[in-house]
Amino acid sequence: MSEVIIKKITSRKELKAFIRFNYELYKGNAFAVPDFYEDTLDTFNPKKNAAFDFCDVDYFLAYRENKIVGRVAAIINKKANATWNVQDARFGWIDFIDDPEVSKALLQAVEQWARKHQMKRVIGPLGFTDMDPEGMLTDGYDQLSTMATIYNYPYYPKHMEMHGYEKEVDWVERKVRVPDSEHEARSGKYFRVAEISANRYNLHVRKFKSVKEVREGGYGYKIFDVVNKAYAPLYGFSEMNKRQIDQYVNVYLPLIDLRLVTVIETEDNQPVAIGIGMPSLSTALQKAHSRLFPFGWIHLAKALYLKHSDIVDLLLVAVLPEYQNKGVNAMLFADLIPIIQKMGFKFGETHPQLETNDKSQGQWAYLDAEIHKKRRCYQKTI
Repeated sequence: MSEVIIKKITSRKELKAFIRFNYELYKGNAFAVPDFYEDTLDTFNPKKNAAFDFCDVDYFLAYRENKIVGRVAAIINKKANATWNVQDARFGWIDFIDDPEVSKALLQAVEQWARKHQMKRVIGPLGFTDMDPEGMLTDGYDQLSTMATIYNYPYYPKHMEMHGYEKEVDWVERKVRVPDSEHEARSGKYFRVAEISANRYNLHVRKFKSVKEVREGGYGYKIFDVVNKAYAPLYGFSEMNKRQIDQYVNVYLPLIDLRLVTVIETEDNQPVAIGIGMPSLSTALQKAHSRLFPFGWIHLAKALYLKHSDIVDLLLVAVLPEYQNKGVNAMLFADLIPIIQKMGFKFGETHPQLETNDKSQGQWAYLDAEIHKKRRCYQKTI
């Protein structure tokens, strides 16, 4: 068999091939959700992705007999390294055929790149920041993936261990059953906890009627300030700057159904917690073949505005540290769950949560929520 050739991407044409390789590798897979092509192009564009303000990156393709057989991105998040006092290079967007020579060549390319940049470890899969997909799937291969997470074949973790990579951290994801009736939705234990929390700490729920209302007064910055402070202790997190926040607000806010946005505020209207959901776009992206144009937008529009999936993705839950373990999460659920039930959703899909984050794990105690996926970040000292 011919040798594996690793090539660093130097052209837009090669970058497009890098993005499309994932779709080709998983084409026809019932559980994989393809990368959103146009969105991924923007992610890799320094003019559109604020993470390039503090990240270095190179992309590599693996070839055998002039055919692409793998891909990987090598990343240094300088802000995260400074925050955590580490010298780590990240690998992300890694995909490869079931051939150990291919995966070895890709990982060695990242390791060599990392040494060249005076890094001491390689960790991943991670993106530029926490807002990118992270963690290699290690359990739940028969579960539909989400737009915001990674799907990979079962052979991936085997290759990682084969090449000397070990566990760094694990995440879990839960499938949450939505109550069948409005009565059930409004009678859970979290409702009693929510009422106690609201009265004890003088908190209230805030809902928005328009995107304009969110934008006015810089409320988007207030929301992301909560996220920055809530996520600060979590693995690998680096504080989002103004340009990043503007990017997320401008791109994603118009897509959000404001019924699925709940903010908990103090008596002087300062946010202390945020919960955001969105109808699952997984099946729509599969139908669109990851492309917005020429016709992919039709499937996305249907999923968002006409006939949504029976799954709601729980994209973001964040509570200020000083309000954690005080029932504030229950206030979020007490507001969102009846709305979700009334909208006809049957299940909620949580975002990945660190298995060691006891506060985050404990918030599901009062709900019918089972772990149905697990994923891992690997590390190797170089």
